[in-house]
Amino acid sequence: MEREAAEPGYWDDHQTAQRNMQQLGRLRDTVTLWRDLESRSHNLVELTELALAENDPPLQAQLESEGEELTQALAREEINLTLSGTYDDRSAIVTIIAGAGGTDAQDWAEMLMSMYVQWAEAGKRPCDVMDLSYGEEAGLRGATLEIGGPHAFGYLIAEQGVHRLVRLSPYDPNNLRQTSFARVDILPTSEDDPEVEIRSEDIKMDTFRSSGPGGQNVQKVASAVRLTHVPTGIVVSCQNERSQHQNREYAIRILKARLLARQAEEKAKEVEGMRGERKAAEWGSQIRSYVLHPYKSVKDHRTNLQSTNPDAVLAGDIDRFIEAFLMSKVGK
Repeated sequence: MEREAAEPGYWDDHQTAQRNMQQLGRLRDTVTLWRDLESRSHNLVELTELALAENDPPLQAQLESEGEELTQALAREEINLTLSGTYDDRSAIVTIIAGAGGTDAQDWAEMLMSMYVQWAEAGKRPCDVMDLSYGEEAGLRGATLEIGGPHAFGYLIAEQGVHRLVRLSPYDPNNLRQTSFARVDILPTSEDDPEVEIRSEDIKMDTFRSSGPGGQNVQKVASAVRLTHVPTGIVVSCQNERSQHQNREYAIRILKARLLARQAEEKAKEVEGMRGERKAAEWGSQIRSYVLHPYKSVKDHRTNLQSTNPDAVLAGDIDRFIEAFLMSKVGK
């Protein structure tokens, strides 16, 4: 790639050249990282031999801690090496849709949105809330986020599917146990992909006033945007920003991601596994269950990985579940 970049005419196709340079930059970063891990490994071995020879317990304890950190870093990078799909290194469009369960399901959708926002913040990943659709009483009917950072789509595709919550309902006057569902859809961003072309004449745009909790209109100006892609019938909306222009920009990005997914699904053999199977958000279709009552547990039904600390998981601690799923796909 470096030789190609040095050839005359390389930048004639600016978009392709720019994408290739971004990929080259990521490859350079990967090579630098592995060389650093190799150097750290050699140094650790040498220092450990020295600490054992000199019978230095404090140094041995320090090196043991460094060894654990190095092991974790190697495990993470081993997973990153599996993320070589066409779209794995792109940002992710995360859409959360409340399913069966009424107001509790809408509250559950908002809890899931918070979980992904906190996951992004913990990993220092950029996260934009692109759209929110509020529930009548509480929570969200739906939400759309864009999460960036290294291999964002490659990681978050592990979250594609139906998520189930069991708890005592705060919205039931008898405080009965309630089961709620929400579906999470993950798409890669289009990244100005040349195969995704949106002609202005193919878009119908409607505007409306943004609504807040309880369905109340929160703006006097019609700043919310609904776009219909006439050839495919795909409809997207965005109302999170005060500016109609910003809402339209977000809606276009979501539309491009959905068009990219549609095109990829039509070429399923070429991009197999880009998008998981979509299932209705209801009984028997969940990929993961979060139980807050009568006991505390989170279980991923694809890998059987469990946690007894749902509070930490709902605060964004989902890396173990993501990594277990990705490792389960290695070699398949």
